[in-house]
Amino acid sequence: MNRMMAPPLDAQALRRAVDWAIATRRSVRAYLPRPVPREEVEAILSIARYSASGMNMQPWHVHVLTGTAKARLSAAIAALDDDHGRSGELLEPYDYYPREWFSPYLERRRKVGWDLYGLLGIAKGDKQRMHVQHGRNYRFFDAPVGLFFTVDRELQEGSLLDYGMFLQSVMVAARARNLHTCPQAAFLKFHRQIADVLDIPGGQMLVCGMSLGYADTSSIENSLVTEREPVSAFTTFHDTSKETRA
Repeated sequence: MNRMMAPPLDAQALRRAVDWAIATRRSVRAYLPRPVPREEVEAILSIARYSASGMNMQPWHVHVLTGTAKARLSAAIAALDDDHGRSGELLEPYDYYPREWFSPYLERRRKVGWDLYGLLGIAKGDKQRMHVQHGRNYRFFDAPVGLFFTVDRELQEGSLLDYGMFLQSVMVAARARNLHTCPQAAFLKFHRQIADVLDIPGGQMLVCGMSLGYADTSSIENSLVTEREPVSAFTTFHDTSKETRA
């Protein structure tokens, strides 16, 4: 791709297309069995590789699972997850969430969780059904493609910032192809087992997993729409004097 080429659409159409791809990205938790061709996955990753990274380090490495490879991995992790005693002792390679939740993040976490469980008819305290629903993570929510993302362990926090931009690019490029995704931290506590199954070198650390495929729009969980804070809630403008004078 010629990165200096003129845009393929006029300015308004281009803006609408990019805005649409970003705004319609959401975590889809049920997929159709319709296959995603390897060429489509490669095209998504080919676009995502243009993501920004400090000093052009490009710290990402992607493992793409389909077919029997995905099924074998899912079965191994599901068996561990069902062994409640063992899975509870597993440690994640890094802290994705705060160790002590606090406001406003605690309230947001609770709301999205209970909104999803409410759609699924899972009552508060129904640990068995919660476990079953959470376990669908390890089948990639039946998506035909599962992705794992790893990073060199010797890199620092800045590379995780770079990685976030890469992951967003993957998800937006998927939307441009009418595909959906679900980024998944749920796999983290099984990072050692995943490394064993996929023969991931010891110097690589699991960042997250991701489901990729065509959304099953008939599934109730895919009707979940999460709320977003308004710009005014997270933005501080400094020195707007020129705007005022104008």
